[in-house]
Amino acid sequence: MNIKQFGYLFLTLITVISGYFYLRYAYKVTDSTPFTQEIVLIILGTLATVFITSLLLNKQTAVEIVKEQNIKFLELKTKTYETLLDLMESMSSQKNFDEQSITKLQFITHKLAIFASPSVLNEYNNFLSIISDISKDGSFTNDKDKLNAALSRLVIQIRFDLLNENINNTPAYSLEQITKLIKRNSNDSSNIHLD
Repeated sequence: MNIKQFGYLFLTLITVISGYFYLRYAYKVTDSTPFTQEIVLIILGTLATVFITSLLLNKQTAVEIVKEQNIKFLELKTKTYETLLDLMESMSSQKNFDEQSITKLQFITHKLAIFASPSVLNEYNNFLSIISDISKDGSFTNDKDKLNAALSRLVIQIRFDLLNENINNTPAYSLEQITKLIKRNSNDSSNIHLD
């Protein structure tokens, strides 16, 4: 709980306690007139209803904001993965890919560093190593099986990431390990050969 929320909670507590004592006093003062007591009870009920409703609406709003942020993040992640797969499809169908394709692959590497889970980054590093090995002739025509095998392993990790699954039950990655994966992926995407 942060300081602002604690302050609101404290002010609410003071208001409720002081309101209780005031309304108790008002209820005792109006003891001789039952109609006035009923009005005090109506006011007390209305205040309690407004207070509880405002608390629930604030909580609902916070939950909706988090939900909306998660949806936007998932959409950006999905779009990045689709861009990667589209690029790989276009590169594999070309007879010879050019510097522009390699540059696009390098930029996707940096986008993945923002959105991808550590397991995807790790598998992407393996994928880039295989691409580097099989791209020495500037195309993937003779190495479709290796490319498909590497791509399928990457797609499986992407699927797990998008569905928030962890089939391998791999331990969490530290910040240092994630940083090393990102640097390694960036270096590997720069080392793809063009002849």
